[in-house]
Amino acid sequence: MNFLAHLLLSGKDEKLTVGNYLGDFVRSVQLRELSPQIVKGVELHHAIDSYTDAHQQFQQSVERLRPSYRKYAPVLTDIFYDYFLAKNWSEFSDQPLQEFALEMYELLNKNKAVFPPKAIRFLQFLESYNVLYNYGNKEGIQRVLNGMSRRASFDSRMDEAVVELKKFESDFNTEFMAFFPDLLQFCEKWIMDHE
Repeated sequence: MNFLAHLLLSGKDEKLTVGNYLGDFVRSVQLRELSPQIVKGVELHHAIDSYTDAHQQFQQSVERLRPSYRKYAPVLTDIFYDYFLAKNWSEFSDQPLQEFALEMYELLNKNKAVFPPKAIRFLQFLESYNVLYNYGNKEGIQRVLNGMSRRASFDSRMDEAVVELKKFESDFNTEFMAFFPDLLQFCEKWIMDHE
């Protein structure tokens, strides 16, 4: 899953949310510098990623993209699933998406003293383009894919993937809606088990 989902799946715990955001930015050696609750959020991030990668619906979406995007197919699926989370937001949250996005930027900025430089730069990107909110439209997804394509180590063609999103939107949405309630349940249990 990508950033919108990770933030939503943290529940209302601020430090858990911070750790879940940092999951892709911190190395294990840096965990010693973070509070136990933030470390737990990093662990939740990795648990979400592992659960997602193994889920049948997610794998089905990945396989649709694999012929064209090979090793980037799971990355694209993560981003597409944030698009469908934003599109179906009212199914999973009572808080309006724009309000949630602004709340997350504020929360993350408040805690950025513990962020590595890359996490700070990415937060600036998220906020300046209101990415969390704009995951819900194809222009926002295109902006994210353009950036990822530029950073890829070789010609990934990720910037072309919106074509597949449009072509198979109904299939991806069906798979996402079958998958995400399972992930929500998994996260609720994980958080309870790690209190």
